[in-house]
Amino acid sequence: MGFAICCPCFGPSKEQRREEDRLASEQARARAAEAAQKRQEQFEKSAAGRAARAQLEAEKKQSNNPNKGEPVLKWQMG
Repeated sequence: MGFAICCPCFGPSKEQRREEDRLASEQARARAAEAAQKRQEQFEKSAAGRAARAQLEAEKKQSNNPNKGEPVLKWQMG
């Protein structure tokens, strides 16, 4: 080892460490995203996932009613 590699006796340069950290972070994010995708797929296949999807669809259908935001019973003074 010579001094051509920024004197290895002092370890890697700041820029080199920063680049290594950036690459490690990028790889960790990619692995986390992949794991999250697998968990999501497993959840969707599970009974709980199917029940959650059915609940969301039922809520969506219910929210499409015509008196959106208005009370069902109207009160008048009179």
